[in-house]
Amino acid sequence: MEQPQFQLMDEDHLSVELIDAQYDLKKTRGQKNAKSLLILVNGIELAGKGEAVKQLREWVDPRYLRVKADAPQVAGPKQTLWQPYARFIPAEGQIMVLFGNWYSDLLSSAMQASDPITNTQFNHYLQEMQAFEQDLKNNHVDVVKVWFDLSWKALQKRLDAMDPSEAHWHQLHGLDWRDRKQYDTLQRLRQHFTEDWFIIEGEDEQQRDQQFAQHILGALKHCPNHPARASGRWKQAKIPELLKHPAETRAKAEDYKPELKKLTAKVAKAMRSDPRNVVILFEGMDAAGKGGAIKRIVKKLDPREYEIHTIAAPEKYELSRPYLWRFWTKLQSDDDICIFDRSWYGRVLVERIEGFASAAEWQRAYAEINRFEQSLVKHQTVVIKLWLAISKDEQAARFKAREDTPHKRFKITEDDWRNRERWDDYLKAAADMFERSSTDYAPWHIIATDDKNTARVEVLKAILKQLQAE
Repeated sequence: MEQPQFQLMDEDHLSVELIDAQYDLKKTRGQKNAKSLLILVNGIELAGKGEAVKQLREWVDPRYLRVKADAPQVAGPKQTLWQPYARFIPAEGQIMVLFGNWYSDLLSSAMQASDPITNTQFNHYLQEMQAFEQDLKNNHVDVVKVWFDLSWKALQKRLDAMDPSEAHWHQLHGLDWRDRKQYDTLQRLRQHFTEDWFIIEGEDEQQRDQQFAQHILGALKHCPNHPARASGRWKQAKIPELLKHPAETRAKAEDYKPELKKLTAKVAKAMRSDPRNVVILFEGMDAAGKGGAIKRIVKKLDPREYEIHTIAAPEKYELSRPYLWRFWTKLQSDDDICIFDRSWYGRVLVERIEGFASAAEWQRAYAEINRFEQSLVKHQTVVIKLWLAISKDEQAARFKAREDTPHKRFKITEDDWRNRERWDDYLKAAADMFERSSTDYAPWHIIATDDKNTARVEVLKAILKQLQAE
C-alpha cells in the first residue's frame, strides 16, 4: 500500500477532527453511506501498539471506541481464524479496535515450535482471511490494518530498558524477542500479507501516535454511498421441472414406518460418529414439511447433542451488521450438530423477492455464501442443504388444515397466504440459487413431493448420502 503523506498536526486540532468524524460516522447509521470501522492492530513487540491505541482513546470520545485485546491463539482444526472474532464485528456507526486478531493467530500458528503450520497452510489461511475481509468491506465494514514496526536494534534497546515486572505483557506469539532468528522469521512471514497495511515505524513516539490517529481519521472521513445497482444484466436460471411438478405418489404406511425407524437410527449414529461438525439447513416453500423433517432427524439424538436455529426476520441490531453476521455468531467450533430452519439463503430468496436487499446485494451474495460454506467445509464441517418442494395446491390444502387444527393455528399467518401470490418469483429465485450455490463441497438436495412421509424418508437418505454413510 502506498503510504499517505504525513505531517504533524496540532494535537487539539487533531482531536477535534477525530471527534467530529467519529460523530459523523455515528450519524451514518441506516443511511446510504452507513459503515463501521474495524481496526486491526499488529506488529513487533515494544513498537508502541498499546501506547498508540491509548493515545487515540484520549483524542477521541472514548465512549464510542471499543478496544478488544486478546492473546494470540493457535489455529484449531474445526475453526476458521476469523470465527472467534465474528461476534465483535462492529455495527454501523461503531468503531472497534482488535488488538490481537486473526493475523496474530496466523503468526502464532506459524511460529509455534512444536507443530508449526506449513507454508501452504499459511497461504491458504491468508487467502481465506483476505476473502473474509473483502466480504466485510462489501457489507459496509471498513477494515483498516496497521502494522507497527521496529528494527532489531531498537527492539533490543527497549528490551534493555524495560522494567522486568512488565515482561509478562510482552510474550506476543510466544517468541523470545532476544532471538534474532525468530525476529527475522516473523518479519519474513508478515511480508506475505502487509502490502495493503499501513506500516508505522515505532521509534519516534510522537510521529507514531499521530500517524496512527491520522490513518484512522482518513478512514472515518471516507463514507461514500453504497452502490445499489448490480453490474451487467441478470441471467435467469431455468426452473427445474421437479419444482413445477412435485411427485404425487404416496408412501405405503406399512413400508414407511419401519423404514423411518431404521433411517432415524442410522442418521443419529452417522452424525455421532462423524468427526466433523454437521450443519443441516432447510429451505423451501411454506408448509413443505421442514418442521416434521427436523423432528425425525433429531428423534434418536439427545437434546444436548444438537442445536436448532429457527430463522425469522433479522432484528434491528442484526440489520446494522453484515447479513451473514447473525449466522457466523451461531456457528461455534464446539457445536457438533446445528440445524437451521431457514438460513443465510434468505438473502437470495425472501430478501430478493420482497426488495429488502438491493440488486447489488443479493446478486453479490451467492459468491459470499459460497466462500462462507467453503470455509466451513475446509475446517471440518459438513454442510447439508435441503430444499423441500410441494405443489401450490398441496400448500393450500396444508394451510387450510392448519387453520382447522387448534394446536397448529400458530403455524399459519396472513403473510403465508400473501406469499402465495409470489409463488413464481420464489421458483425463479430458487432456480438461481441452485445454479449458483450448489457446489461440490456443499450441494443442494431437492426433495419435491406432495407426500410428507416420502419427504421425511428422502431427507434422511440425503443426509446419509452426504455423510457417505449409506
